[in-house]
Amino acid sequence: MSGRMVAAFRSGPLAVRSFRLLAGGQFTSTIGDYCYAVALPWLVLSNGGSAILLGTVLACYGIPRTVLLPAGGVLADKIGSRTVMLAADAGRCILVAVLAVLAARHTSSLAALGPIAALIGAGEGLFIPASFSIMPSLLDGDRLAAGNAISTAAVQVGSLLGPALGGVLVATTGASTWPFAIDAVSFAVSALTLLMIPARPASGSVAAVAIGTDEGVEADGGETAGGPAGGETLGVLALLRRSRALQVILVVVIAANLAGGGMDGVALPSLAHARFGAAGYGALLACFAAGSVLGTLATARTGGLRRPMIFVSLVFLIDATALALTPYLGGEAGAAAALFAAGAANGLGNVTAFTVLQKWTPPGVLGRVMGVLMLCAFGTFPLSVVVTGVLVRHIGPVLFFPIAGGLVAAAILGGLTQREFRTFGEVDETPSAGEAGASVAAAETRTMG
Repeated sequence: MSGRMVAAFRSGPLAVRSFRLLAGGQFTSTIGDYCYAVALPWLVLSNGGSAILLGTVLACYGIPRTVLLPAGGVLADKIGSRTVMLAADAGRCILVAVLAVLAARHTSSLAALGPIAALIGAGEGLFIPASFSIMPSLLDGDRLAAGNAISTAAVQVGSLLGPALGGVLVATTGASTWPFAIDAVSFAVSALTLLMIPARPASGSVAAVAIGTDEGVEADGGETAGGPAGGETLGVLALLRRSRALQVILVVVIAANLAGGGMDGVALPSLAHARFGAAGYGALLACFAAGSVLGTLATARTGGLRRPMIFVSLVFLIDATALALTPYLGGEAGAAAALFAAGAANGLGNVTAFTVLQKWTPPGVLGRVMGVLMLCAFGTFPLSVVVTGVLVRHIGPVLFFPIAGGLVAAAILGGLTQREFRTFGEVDETPSAGEAGASVAAAETRTMG
């Protein structure tokens, strides 16, 4: 067994130094992010703030994140994914350090938290498309799927450790200061690892090979790797006009995230605050993360799927069902079990589709494709958290879970009524790069944000 592990290390993505740096930096940053995920709601709720205030602060974060997603995609294509990620991490390191100071002073007003949350959201808006498009510049096609699995698993292990650490720190210190401080340090570590990665695509990587192919084809006046001539500048709006599948998928993404964003950002911390305490909330997030790790590792067996959209849809229906049942399964243990199942389904669905996107989308437009797709995935977040804050205040967090889970399921089932959605990405099809990117947008119907 050890011999196989050594061979896998020597020939797999872990043999690539830049990949190891990226995975290590993102692992560290994720631990900090989930400390932040515990610290921010507790800073608001424990200093006299309401669910509406929490929802408003999250909206301040979500609006600039949404607005800047397309810009992040353009910048990733123009100046490089690694450069964009580095700048975003450096800026967020400073901003979260300021939050640590505010937490030490027990400051939780909208005037103090709103602008900082907005700037952090702006940084993430720039970061997200770049983070989804950097891997093909590091690895070749044979290593890409394994690299996605390892990188995502590392991030999800970080999301398993981070909530537990954040919950313990809040519970023992009675404040959010230390979780914010840890998040700031984690951004600094991530920025340092990115600084050590070369700016140009690695020789033999998916991006380097595709760029060389594109240049050769264009010199002959023919078609680019992405489809028709001028594929480099072909916009997602043009793809939307031509592709019925893309139209349906984007509607599914928007509807599902409208229901799911507020559930994660407002309803779950409100439920935990009322029933389980800070340590319990951290444990619930850790259980979701543990399930996500399991689901991510299971993607190694999904490479031969004949109808990937059917598979991904069924997986996310399981996710929706588990979330709907979260408050009704017998206290903290039952809620933890439900979130574990939801995390497993979420990880399995997301990573199964993500590798398809990276392989099928030309590197020259991958950032922009991801920017627009993430705009659909995250664009409903500000409205979702505000509406959820109002509903949670009037009906309580418990009743919100079946409502949100039902809406997510309805979005998926609505997509399944369309033949183009059901058959999209079948193994005997040769979809265009734009349609391949759309399949992942449907897969990412709900994220932990």
